[in-house]
Amino acid sequence: MNDTPQLLLAHHLKSLRLPTFLREYDKVAKQCAAEGVDHSRYLLRLAELELIDRERRMVERRIKQARFPTTKSLDSFEFKALPSLNKMLVMELARCEYINRNENIIAVGNSGTGKTHIALGLGLAACQKGLAVGFITASALVHELMEAADEKQLLRFQKKLSKYKLLIIDELGYVPLSPSGAELLFEVFSRRYERGSTIVTSNLPFDEWTSTFGSERLTGALLDRLTHHVHILEMNGESYRLKHSRTQRK
Repeated sequence: MNDTPQLLLAHHLKSLRLPTFLREYDKVAKQCAAEGVDHSRYLLRLAELELIDRERRMVERRIKQARFPTTKSLDSFEFKALPSLNKMLVMELARCEYINRNENIIAVGNSGTGKTHIALGLGLAACQKGLAVGFITASALVHELMEAADEKQLLRFQKKLSKYKLLIIDELGYVPLSPSGAELLFEVFSRRYERGSTIVTSNLPFDEWTSTFGSERLTGALLDRLTHHVHILEMNGESYRLKHSRTQRK
């Protein structure tokens, strides 16, 4: 045989999809030899490196699949600037146990108070737990639903949405919906009821949601499903963006 053991080992490790093992085995072998570490501990170190790297790649893949507009963590949120927000509740939600229970989160408050930041932070926490997450604005979701319906691909798109353990629908209430758009969005919430978790951010208090959906009956049925198992984050306060822009001008 012309193949050296190193070439065969590289081939086998690639076939087994152990890229970190392949990259690190020589370096770790030299370290272990210098430290007098036995073969089982040497293999343990390599296995641990592979697992750490695999988890990192999995998180990166989940984040990419979520289609976040930007990556934000809860660590960078200024909780002190928004006393109305229950920080303890947010940190508890970051453990993602509500997702295992198929519960929802609604972040309600005036514009610029960081609702999207909180939603993105909770979405990132879910990705780090290995959960499938999707992010989309309410208007973009309705647009995609209507397009799918026109192209007779609605069922396929609905199945895609149902695969998300956590679906984040941002900016509900910023744009009034057409009757058909409102019904399609209602269908999304209905399908996720007690089957998956949804985070909704809205600048409108619940009693004004009819202005978005255009029908009291539809709004009532939607809120009934959405608020059955829900954590509400009150986020009223001074607009962070407005405050930041004032500070910059000064």
